[in-house]
Amino acid sequence: MGLLIELQKRIPDGWFLRRLLPAVLFFVVAVVGGGELGHAHWDDVSLAREKIADALRSGGGPSADTAASLVLFAVPVVAAAFAVPYAASGVGALAAGAWPWWLMPVGDLVTRWRRRRWTEPDELARRSLRASADGNALRAARLDVRRAAALENGRPGSPTWSGDRFHRTEETIRQQGDDLVTGWTALILGAQDPPRAALAEARDAYDAACEALVWSAAFTVLGAWWWPAAPVGVLLGLASWRALRHAVEALCRTTEAAFTLRATQPPPAQP
Repeated sequence: MGLLIELQKRIPDGWFLRRLLPAVLFFVVAVVGGGELGHAHWDDVSLAREKIADALRSGGGPSADTAASLVLFAVPVVAAAFAVPYAASGVGALAAGAWPWWLMPVGDLVTRWRRRRWTEPDELARRSLRASADGNALRAARLDVRRAAALENGRPGSPTWSGDRFHRTEETIRQQGDDLVTGWTALILGAQDPPRAALAEARDAYDAACEALVWSAAFTVLGAWWWPAAPVGVLLGLASWRALRHAVEALCRTTEAAFTLRATQPPPAQP
């Protein structure tokens, strides 16, 4: 415990809270829950407390066994803390619709499935009117929400909602006479501090949501050895997916606003 407190003082808060602390929690659950309790004793709190107390007592004094135990625990924890961002970058690419070539057949299947489920806004409006006429106000309200979302999002063209949202941002910026791909570097270099900070914060929220999805998958897999980890992973995944959608929306709106501000700024004065 003292080691964690000392590390928190020396490691940036973002890296400690987002990467190192979840890695420590995961490996504690894996060792105690998956390695000691298992499915047979999944709710044996006394056994879990005993194992944790034994581990803390063994780490109390400076000895070779203590150092070896710390190394055996620290190496996978730090490795996971460094590996999660790389896995999260893959999750972010999939969420953005940038699927690798070897997954494109799956992406095409998902896109076609989303298109089959999509309903024209006019059809949703007619269904809402019929539901209102039948006295089903709750169904009418739900159809109105779906119609508003269909009008805003348009026909699916990507395997994911996030990919469609990013594509709409690219199209919005293109309609303003700019290009997101070629103008991004110039935007970052020429933006003032508030827009640059807002973009960094929005991107950081997107990365954090992707990393949370990675941890949710890890906890769900851990449920094969200690089943309570599986529902925790599922709940974390649902919350992370919701956070990802909010982060995508915030990132897109911030990017659109930053390009709009750049277009309205006066050109720099010539010397």
